[in-house]
Amino acid sequence: MQVLVVDDAAFMRLRLRKLLEEHGYQVHEASNGREAIERYRALRPDVVLMDITMPELDGIEAVRSIVAEDPNARIVMVSALGQQAMVLEAIYAGAKDFVVKPFQPERVLTAVARWAPPNPANKAQNKGE
Repeated sequence: MQVLVVDDAAFMRLRLRKLLEEHGYQVHEASNGREAIERYRALRPDVVLMDITMPELDGIEAVRSIVAEDPNARIVMVSALGQQAMVLEAIYAGAKDFVVKPFQPERVLTAVARWAPPNPANKAQNKGE
């Protein structure tokens, strides 16, 4: 299963990549909202983990653009404490869930698993990686 991790902080992308790859996910990265939209179009990942506050194009605008193109997109917002209003705006824009930073690894894994599409091929793919 493919996960797109979108965050302008390289250390956060690295932490999420390491966690997800340890659990058999294929991880792709983007460092801002514009790049996220481009990567989403090219890859059509199963789940997107999207930061809210980023340069060039924020996570909320990226969610709007991705959901406009793919209403079935599964996007989980990853936001810092104190960004509740922005998280709600992202949910209204089409995000499915949110994880608070600093994140608990179990919460990230639960959110990704919850929103992964129910596809038997994904299970076979994960076992082979």
